[in-house]
Amino acid sequence: MNKIDFNSGIYATQYRNSILKEIFRKSIHLCSALVPLFLDIAYIPVLILLASALVLYTVSEILRLKGIEIPVVSKITAVAARKRDENKFVLGPVTLVIGILIAAVLWDKEFYCIGIFALAFGDGLASLFGKLLGRIRIPLSNGKTAAGSLTCFIAVFISSFCVCSNAEISLILGIAAMVIEVIPMMDFDNICIPVIIGGLSQYLIQGFN
Repeated sequence: MNKIDFNSGIYATQYRNSILKEIFRKSIHLCSALVPLFLDIAYIPVLILLASALVLYTVSEILRLKGIEIPVVSKITAVAARKRDENKFVLGPVTLVIGILIAAVLWDKEFYCIGIFALAFGDGLASLFGKLLGRIRIPLSNGKTAAGSLTCFIAVFISSFCVCSNAEISLILGIAAMVIEVIPMMDFDNICIPVIIGGLSQYLIQGFN
């Protein structure tokens, strides 16, 4: 009779749950790609809604840590939280919205689109593909993988090119986003990527013109 490997089964379940959690988390990242469309329709109202959502989420998280559950919001947060965030304030959604807000306020439309797309597709897909396909770990990156970094580069290159139609600039932006993404800065890459990539794209494109 074959011996049942219980540890293997537990590991497989944990891995599957981790992937499902990452897919759920990154689906929120990917949905942020719709923000430029909404900003184009109603710029100021959308900024106000984003800021209001940021305040609501912050209050919800503070209450959740005090044991007071806010319907829907607290449940989504609990489902999306990573192991490192358990019993802590889940900072990811805060930095995500702050990054989008800063990019939208600082840069012109074309360039905040590039920055927000870099956050949505580059950072969003990097983590997901890194978990699914990542085997080679990058030293001093807190577990980031070569597969995730390459995914970030490709996603930002393609999304930037779709906006600016300039391969050289898109290449630079893809490399810059990949470098930012691989730096271990916890959730603060959600701020750095849209702001820096948006600003860099504005500098490069206006400089070329």
